Amino acid sequence: MDRLVKAEAKEVEVMFSKGQKCSSTFKLTNLMHTMSVAVSLTTTNPSLFSINKPFSIIPPLSSSSYTLHLTHPSDHPPLSDPPDAVTVRTTMLPTGKAPADHLRRLFSKPGPHLFRDAVLTISFVGPHVAQFLISQTSQSRNHFTKGISSCTRSQLTGLLKAAVECGRADAVADLLHAGADATAESLMPGAIRAGSLHVVKLLEASGCGINDTVLHEAAATNRIDAMEFLVERYGDELDLDSVDGEGRTAIHVAAGEGHVRVIQFCVSMGGNPNLVDWKGWSPLHYAAWGGHVEAVECLLECSNVKGVRDREGRRASCVAAEREESEARRRLLDLLRCGDELMRAVRVDDVHGVKRCLLEGARVDGRDQNGWSPLHWAAFKGRIKSVKVLLEHGAEVDTVDDAGYTPLHCAAEAGHLQVALFLLAHGASQANLKSFPRLAANFHSSKITSLHFLSN
Repeated sequence: MDRLVKAEAKEVEVMFSKGQKCSSTFKLTNLMHTMSVAVSLTTTNPSLFSINKPFSIIPPLSSSSYTLHLTHPSDHPPLSDPPDAVTVRTTMLPTGKAPADHLRRLFSKPGPHLFRDAVLTISFVGPHVAQFLISQTSQSRNHFTKGISSCTRSQLTGLLKAAVECGRADAVADLLHAGADATAESLMPGAIRAGSLHVVKLLEASGCGINDTVLHEAAATNRIDAMEFLVERYGDELDLDSVDGEGRTAIHVAAGEGHVRVIQFCVSMGGNPNLVDWKGWSPLHYAAWGGHVEAVECLLECSNVKGVRDREGRRASCVAAEREESEARRRLLDLLRCGDELMRAVRVDDVHGVKRCLLEGARVDGRDQNGWSPLHWAAFKGRIKSVKVLLEHGAEVDTVDDAGYTPLHCAAEAGHLQVALFLLAHGASQANLKSFPRLAANFHSSKITSLHFLSN
């Protein structure tokens, strides 16, 4: 005979509750038809567990219930790997009766009269177990799947939110498989904040909803990968210019954090970097306030808001000036103010001023509110000296403004032949002028008929 008793289950499941006394009941059945069986129950960790009947007698073909107690209440389940267990040993008892001391002596003597009928694993189950495991930097997946096995759907859904916010992809997958509801809109921002693209994809595949500010979360955490995925999968539902409670777009948020790649991505997907929030701040204001030089440089390239004032009348340069003295502050002021000074120096042909502004960090191809670069202004004003300095410092000769005009167009419209010839000599495209017949006619009416760029 292999065994004398049979356990109702292979495990003793303890419903764990934080800080409370925990216990679990299990049942053993005597398989003998005519003889009573003596039973001894021991645990692998007697300092943690106790059993109400460590020694007992089960009559023939009868059952007996036992209770396993967690000796000391705890704030977290006492998990172990391998897990603790209850060992069931038995022996036949022909008399059917014996005092406890006799049973103790009977099981203390090894020999063929003793049977080891079962080893019952002690498992901790319930939401408190799962919550504890989610909060750990590492977790046993076996413990976790066992822990959630007795949870209700609402408990699983509550645990899902915690697992998402911790970025625990394995736990999220297990909870979804067990029946957690992933359709709540509040889950996706948490997944993005946690920085787990795997979790984001799991939620999307499970029907998770999104709200208007999901891109704001990705922008705040510099998650280009999440933004790309969200735009690809929820494209029709997402508005890159949607605003949060303060009127900020995702570009505002990225600018405030200095996340240049996010700004570039949003703009490339159609986001508008020129919008202002409820207090009149553009993304450039936020980048300046945060002292993010690279973000300011990026926004100066893709937006025309340097002259925009907030509700208190402050430009981005004023916001930058309010920062504490630092290298970043000086660099920001160079970017936000020196560009204006450069434009003024070009318009009056102040060559020394032009050189100083460029030396201090003004962008040679910076734009004003109409998209004009310093070279546009120099050409339009006929400032040949400034044109030379700008080209020597790398100015783009065929840069176009918001209307499609190049510096050559500006020189032609204003009738500055010397500047036009100089620009052509330095690579300006003849085709640019031919595309504006009125400007060509302007030169022709001025009897400048020998210019090779007007010949057919």
